[in-house]
Amino acid sequence: MKTEIKDISTDYIKLDTFLKLVGAVSTGGQAKEWVKSGKITVNGEVCIQRGRKLHTGDTVKIAGGETDYTVGKQKE
Repeated sequence: MKTEIKDISTDYIKLDTFLKLVGAVSTGGQAKEWVKSGKITVNGEVCIQRGRKLHTGDTVKIAGGETDYTVGKQKE
């Protein structure tokens, strides 16, 4: 399992937007379905809120995926 850090330039990013940013999904509808189905964990807990705010250091895992994603903070 590899971990990829994806930097954001804001204080937080919503989960569905983050899934699109990392290329895990191509549409918001697909993100909604994945989250609703329980395929996504945030910091080790299943998350069913697609609008959940992710902050620096949060880790997102996708069931069956080969990569974990960590929210990083873009340098100013």
